[in-house]
Amino acid sequence: MKAFDYPVFDVQIAASVPTDSDAVLEWRERSVLTVIADRNRERDQTLAPDEAPKGQWTFVKLATASSVFERLTQARKAMSGAWQVGDQHLTLVADSAEALDALLSAALAALYVLPTFKQDPAPAPTVRRITLVGPIADADVRIRCAEAEGNALTRFLSTMPANKLTPWSYRDWVEDLAEAEGWGFRVYDYKELQQMGAGAFLAVAQGSESQDASIVRVQYRGKPESTDTLALVGKGVCFDTGGYNLKISGSMFGMHGDMGGSAVVLGSLLTATRLGLPFNMTGWLALVANHLGPNAYHANQVVRALNGTTIEVVDTDAEGRMILADTLTLASRERPKWVFDYATLTGTCIAALSTRYSGVFTNHDAWWMPLISTGQRSGERVWPFPIDPDYDDQIKSDIADIQQCNPGKSSDHIDAARFLSRFVEAGVPWVHVDLAADSHKGGLAHVPTDVTGFGVRLTLQWLQDWSSGAD
Repeated sequence: MKAFDYPVFDVQIAASVPTDSDAVLEWRERSVLTVIADRNRERDQTLAPDEAPKGQWTFVKLATASSVFERLTQARKAMSGAWQVGDQHLTLVADSAEALDALLSAALAALYVLPTFKQDPAPAPTVRRITLVGPIADADVRIRCAEAEGNALTRFLSTMPANKLTPWSYRDWVEDLAEAEGWGFRVYDYKELQQMGAGAFLAVAQGSESQDASIVRVQYRGKPESTDTLALVGKGVCFDTGGYNLKISGSMFGMHGDMGGSAVVLGSLLTATRLGLPFNMTGWLALVANHLGPNAYHANQVVRALNGTTIEVVDTDAEGRMILADTLTLASRERPKWVFDYATLTGTCIAALSTRYSGVFTNHDAWWMPLISTGQRSGERVWPFPIDPDYDDQIKSDIADIQQCNPGKSSDHIDAARFLSRFVEAGVPWVHVDLAADSHKGGLAHVPTDVTGFGVRLTLQWLQDWSSGAD
């Protein structure tokens, strides 16, 4: 598997445009060049030699943006063509901290090239030095750089082909990452999960003859003197055939990205590490492939989950909630301050929101409005859905404690959330993020690629808000 080769960027703040800039992108009401020309008009009608730009200079008029998302979207579009192949020094100019922040976010997202296996790939950007001209704080620059690396890691993993990122290779790769970053690392392998009685997870895992599935626990300790921890849980289905409920009509293509939730967890942990955030954070990765074979699970079976709940299987393509069930139990048994889980889980969430928003659910009523606000201020927008107990009527089983999903037409994103709620230990605040915006054609907000890495920026904003005293 490829290494995550993230570029090293030298990002500096300056009072004026450096003369050695290879490319300059202005995002203002009025261009600096116009101002310079006006100042020189009474002298010789030309720019002074030390003021004339040596490279490409692009001016984009600043449009009114009513939200962070709109500002990030405008910055992404402004970034198109802002530099040429061979340019090494990019300067970004803006009148406001908000605009300059958006430009930096868009530039860092665009400068990271997703992995390619082409014999003759397009030339990669060579920009490694970024100068910011305008009102922005050093602390904000540091946050955006760390966040961009976490987002890039998420997109990198979500792009890897299914024969390169398997449950085996993914686990090994995470172990190497954990060692490099100083994270704790623990594997619950197939045999140990059998001994523990993790029947929901293993129902999906048993379709792979190699028994390569595992639950991986990684831990970042940003406050080692504290016993408090925060838990992030990620769905890591490295490939989803649908199992016996086989995906058809081309819907199987792209299912190498069904591990996007686990990638968000790793991207968020990497961001926290780069910033040295004062939290203890535990990541739980449910790594598996949903294969079709003689041992694969199928409809009308009953399996027993780690917490003792019996589940009547309805649809083998609803595998994500099965592997998350036991993983949420493991995570919540450690009594974290809260649990977030991330999963590319349901088509009905995409049907409800499109791929512009992601859906959120929580068992902590006080968090409904803060979640919306966090999405708005991060630019990764989320919208809450109900999770009331009466929705359990839709997944009631005659022979088990619960059905995996509704056998007919139903609000499956809500049913899935109600299902997952059964596996979170009592008293543990929990948020489920259904990653409808994991992939969006043409990019989303500041990210220019179809694979968006949605979730890292949202999580960082939530951590910042939560540390400021959120309930």
